[in-house]
Amino acid sequence: MSEFSDSWAALRAAVAGLERPDFVRDSGCAGWLIRDLVCHLIIDAQDVLITLATPTRAAPTRAAATYWELSDTPPTGADPLDALTVRLAAAYEDSDLLKFHLDDLGSAAGRAAELADPEVRVETKNQVLTVGDYLCAYVLEWTLHHLDLVAHLPGAVGPPAAGLARSRKLLGEVTGVSFPDELSDSDVLLVGTGRRAPTDAEKVALGATAARLPFVLG
Repeated sequence: MSEFSDSWAALRAAVAGLERPDFVRDSGCAGWLIRDLVCHLIIDAQDVLITLATPTRAAPTRAAATYWELSDTPPTGADPLDALTVRLAAAYEDSDLLKFHLDDLGSAAGRAAELADPEVRVETKNQVLTVGDYLCAYVLEWTLHHLDLVAHLPGAVGPPAAGLARSRKLLGEVTGVSFPDELSDSDVLLVGTGRRAPTDAEKVALGATAARLPFVLG
């Protein structure tokens, strides 16, 4: 629960610190500018609020790792929902409105998470999870998108170390891969999810896993 809160607070703080020109820089998400990514985070915050307000008595069908599914198709930004996000982000026009909306919804999502009972079951995407597992799954979402946010912002502060470590562990559970110790947590996440290509040295360290990259999460 604390890793969710810390990761989410750090990501929102990073967005709050952006300057207006930053919003039209490329993000680490294929086909998205930073403004598109921030718009996606607003939608994510809305999803968190909806999910936490959708309790169920049904038995859990997923856990933190199995919440994620692997896809064979890397994102390009051309998916209909991705394209809608781009159009919605452009409609804001003023980047300060994007900041305000994320702070408004994001703060509410953060408070709702802190108040939630981790043992309560919730429903999302036709899945049932405990709140604790759902929020744990979202640590990976926040951490990856924090890396996306700062990908082309030299000197920008990255995600918290605890969130990086948790996300590395979770990615390993999702993929069934034990990533080599030679790779840092951030490098595992970037290379493992295809956000950058592995170096020759990383390919050697990864061994047979290198041929399986990238692991596309959906």
